Amino acid sequence: MQMTIRWFGSGFDVVTLEQIRQIPGVKGVITTLYGKLPGEVWQKDEIAALKAAVEAAGLTIAGIESVNIHDAIKTGASERDAFIENYITTLENLGEAGINLVCYNFMPVFDWTRTDLAKKRPDGSTTMAYDQSVIDSIDPNDMRSLLERQSNGFVLAGWEPERLAKLKELFTLYQDVDEAKLRANLKYFLESVMPVCRKYGINMAIHPDDPAWSVFGLPRIVKNEDDLLTLLAMVDDPRSGVTLCTGSLGTNPANDIPGIIKSLKGRIHFAHIRNILRTGPGRFEESAHLASAGSLDVFAIMKALFDAGFDGIIRPDHGRNIWGEKGMPGYGLFDRALGACYLTGLWEAIERGGK
Repeated sequence: MQMTIRWFGSGFDVVTLEQIRQIPGVKGVITTLYGKLPGEVWQKDEIAALKAAVEAAGLTIAGIESVNIHDAIKTGASERDAFIENYITTLENLGEAGINLVCYNFMPVFDWTRTDLAKKRPDGSTTMAYDQSVIDSIDPNDMRSLLERQSNGFVLAGWEPERLAKLKELFTLYQDVDEAKLRANLKYFLESVMPVCRKYGINMAIHPDDPAWSVFGLPRIVKNEDDLLTLLAMVDDPRSGVTLCTGSLGTNPANDIPGIIKSLKGRIHFAHIRNILRTGPGRFEESAHLASAGSLDVFAIMKALFDAGFDGIIRPDHGRNIWGEKGMPGYGLFDRALGACYLTGLWEAIERGGK
């Protein structure tokens, strides 16, 4: 198991590589070229500069999250092949740089969705939260202003401002895309990129939908165990796998995460481990990583990964903002560092017990 932290790059992330290097057990980062738009080619010199900066701090690039997928690919538009070719070129450039993990998602219009980016918790920390009744009461075009008011001036991961400025146009693009069409477009994309993934040993790890149900009536195809098994079966290549995100799958109490881990054995390439507290139907907030802090049994999840022979990359996912820290919602230093140490401690204990 390799413990990592997500880093958005200098100029975007207030957390520095020097700080990350001081977290016990963390040897690498999950990073990205954050200024690149979906569909743009990642140039070799850009990747080389990113890699050099990370390695100069004594860390490695363990993987990329994300090389975002253009909406033409998701909707199956006539120009999708051109954008797939750009994606393949980016994968080639990453592969030549020795980077062999790409986390991606296939969510229409919105990436992760929250209704509160700084909900005050009883302990004084703030956290991201979701309330379906809020979603049901607003126009989707108001999501941009809702989140920007709460973002502390930071660009939000997965919510590219250029895309959010065109929400009405995006909803029009997806108006005839149902789950069957979205799944077929994902299959087309994966079949197109698998040859280059096999050539360079790149694992593609799809991220589950967050939350694990339809938002604003948009189709969702990575919500549960059945969806994941369908995905893996339709492109049955070991390079096509899953990012196991406990916080996303855990939004639906019907999802048995240890059971899902068992059923996906060998196809989990990456894991996001965090806890959430479900506060009612369609409502949850993100908690500290400890099993006792939320609704998910984090020990059982880590044990299931160990028992399944998982030997891949893990990162603590979103954290609370604690101790007065000001940073990108979900991506401050302190709580994620605590989470990394907790998860590393659990793994060490499980590993020693297994021996």
